Amino acid sequence: MKNSTRQQTNRKLAVRLAGVTLAMFAFGFALVPLYDVFCDITGLNGKGVNRISAVEPVAVDGSRWVTVEFLSNSNAAGSWEFQPSISKLRVQPGKLYSVSYRAHNPTNRAMTMRAVSSIAPGTAAGYVNKLECFCFRQQRFAANEQRLMPLRFMVDNRLPPEVGTVSIAYTLFDSLDGESAPGS
Repeated sequence: MKNSTRQQTNRKLAVRLAGVTLAMFAFGFALVPLYDVFCDITGLNGKGVNRISAVEPVAVDGSRWVTVEFLSNSNAAGSWEFQPSISKLRVQPGKLYSVSYRAHNPTNRAMTMRAVSSIAPGTAAGYVNKLECFCFRQQRFAANEQRLMPLRFMVDNRLPPEVGTVSIAYTLFDSLDGESAPGS
């Protein structure tokens, strides 16, 4: 094989390898948003967030009670104190309820956090409708600030009858705002 032919073959191989590397990087970069869309569509991973803008008249199922558990986690390296005001609430499907979570920034600097929700079992994710939630947008806290953050929700009366307990968990992440660590 001639030297010039070998160089051409090596260049073609290098270009192909660079293309494959760029394609793998692009796929890896796009994987998280694609996974989020997939979870929203299928309701897998408890990521179904049913945000409603207004309460439409719904028939309350007065014969049925569902236990809703409220859980909290902080994935912000110990920067936040975060817990629900109550741990459990018995609700009737179709009725609107309000609870709150207490968040505290114990640091001496302003921080922004983002709450990410997860609903278990996964089959219930499509039946928890949120009218108001601190998870809809980032929350900015001053140094040493604490506040109650509201959650107004309704369990849809079409929730399958075999689901008697629903867990709503929130994980806090430091948010990107120039002053906080990456997360979300």
